[in-house]
Amino acid sequence: MKIVIIGGTGLIGSKTAERLRKKGHEVIAAAPKTGVNTLTGEGLADALKNTEVVIDLANSPSFEDNAVLEFFQKAGRNLMAAEMKAGVKHHVALSIVGADRLPDSGYLRAKIAQEKIIWAAGIPYTIVRSTQFMEFLGGIAEAGTVNGTARRLSTGLLQPIASEDVADFVTDAALAAPANDIIEICGPERARLCDFAARYLKAIGDSRTVIADPDARYFGTKLEEGSLVSDKHPRVGRIGFDEWFATTPRK
Repeated sequence: MKIVIIGGTGLIGSKTAERLRKKGHEVIAAAPKTGVNTLTGEGLADALKNTEVVIDLANSPSFEDNAVLEFFQKAGRNLMAAEMKAGVKHHVALSIVGADRLPDSGYLRAKIAQEKIIWAAGIPYTIVRSTQFMEFLGGIAEAGTVNGTARRLSTGLLQPIASEDVADFVTDAALAAPANDIIEICGPERARLCDFAARYLKAIGDSRTVIADPDARYFGTKLEEGSLVSDKHPRVGRIGFDEWFATTPRK
């Protein structure tokens, strides 16, 4: 069948496209650089002709609160309207575990706004909420840097997932019947965010101190212990930190 991946050239999109093509499906990797722009609507109608499944993996180019909200709302409405006209049978979207528990985060508020647009559209859907990607552990550690000498990071729990596992789960969701519900996915190991960051920094040979601070902000929002993990019977990935670190090239 024909499957269009919005954001199909990105980290998860490219891996998902590869998996679906190996299974014999026609895959369109849609992105602004391939002539498809959900924010402006450019190329959407043509890309969605005869499409059965759309996977939305697009991300906002700006994380500023107002800009990210505008992106997910405008792009979401444009995409759902185009899917309605094209007769798309299943919409799959990647979201974030805990997005509904952290309203102080402008980015997560925008993801919830995106989810609401999907619910209201009437197209059969599956929302895949993922925990944080292991590929972003370096960025998480850097975000807590204090005076360049140490990192002050939250004690909230983290259960990061490798992008390879995310792509597997997204592929499975796209080929299954619409859940008309939320599916949550996570990695196999759970620990405090500060401890995962310290583990990552040790692995790359960075000797800066990690300070465990319950009040440290996570991209602008304070975490409770369980804010970023799932206890709703999530689907658990197979790749732990050590395997991910050993097999993932770093720039």
